[in-house]
Formats: sequence, structure tokens, C-alpha cells
Amino acid sequence: MEYLMIIVSAIFINNFVVVQFLGICPFLGVSKDFKSALGMGLAVTFVMTLTCLITYPLYTFILVPLGLEYLEIIVFIFVIASLVQMIEMALKKFSPTLYNAMGIYLPLITTNCAVLGVAELVIDSAQIASLINIAESSMNMGYAVLYGIFAGLGFTLSIVLMSGMREKIARLKIAKCLKGFPIAMIAACFIAMAFYVFALI
Repeated sequence: MEYLMIIVSAIFINNFVVVQFLGICPFLGVSKDFKSALGMGLAVTFVMTLTCLITYPLYTFILVPLGLEYLEIIVFIFVIASLVQMIEMALKKFSPTLYNAMGIYLPLITTNCAVLGVAELVIDSAQIASLINIAESSMNMGYAVLYGIFAGLGFTLSIVLMSGMREKIARLKIAKCLKGFPIAMIAACFIAMAFYVFALI
């Protein structure tokens, strides 16, 4: 049951983009076509998962015992930047088309507040334990990594839905004053309202 709560909470109820409004820059910037949106979503999912896998034990077993909790943001940003650099090099070598399609938004994963947000959330064992209805003492690295995976998949779902809506909107005749950014924001609002329903259930 806890695993189901993690999945539903991370993907739908506490979606980082459309519920918590973190990671809006790549959400709006890379969602113009499906392939770029999917690539960005999967890259963010990969980074979120590895970030949770690395930052949770770093914080729990190194920073806390040494009394260095105040360094968490610096350490987390260093970890995220390193992971993004690895992905950037891998994409440049194995998928130049996707690398070029993502452009400036790929390095921006480093400063994507959704990635830092998931790293911060999983170390706050009381908050995440309450999200998935488990005792705070039961929180462990497995739950943290699982939450990171599904938070990334929630980001991917959001950006792919947005790309689908934007591709459909591009074929419609709409008022000139709504073209571009205004209609993209309206579409994002409709997606956010659809996700908000899950919090009410």
C-alpha cells in the first residue's frame, strides 16, 4: 500500500510542475514538440532518481553525523550539476539530435528547482512519511529513491501532456493576442486543474 501511495503522491497529488510549480522553465521551454518533451522528461527523471540515490545517504550518513547539515544545498547542487554534466556528455555522444533539440534547457536541469526540491523533500523524513502514510522511523533510502523515480515520471507526464496540448493548439485558429506564451499558460492552467482533482480524492 505504501508503494501505491508513493506512486500516486509523486505523480499526481504532489506533482512538482503543475501542483508545486517547480521546474516551470523547462516545462514551458521544451514542451513545443513531443520528442524534446519526452527526452527532457526522461533526463529529469534520471537525474531525480540518481540525485535521491546519492543525496539521501550523503545527508543521512555523512552530513548529519558530522553536524554539517547546513551544507546540504551546496552538496546537493554539486551532485545535481555532476549528474547533468554526465547526461549532457552521454547525449552529445549517443544522441546528437536530442542533444541539439534540448539546446540550452539541458544544462538548465542543474538549476531546475524540481530536482533540488525532490532532494530536499526526501531528506525531510517527517514530510515524506506523512505524504505516503508511513511512520517517520520507517523512512529509508528505498522510499527516497522510489519517490525520486515517480516524481521524475510525474514531471515527464506533465511535460508530455503539455507538448501534446501545444501541438494541438498550433493547428487551431486562435486569436492573435492569445498566440504563443498566453495560450501556453492557459493550457498549463488546465493541466494543473486536472491534476488538482487527485488531491481532492
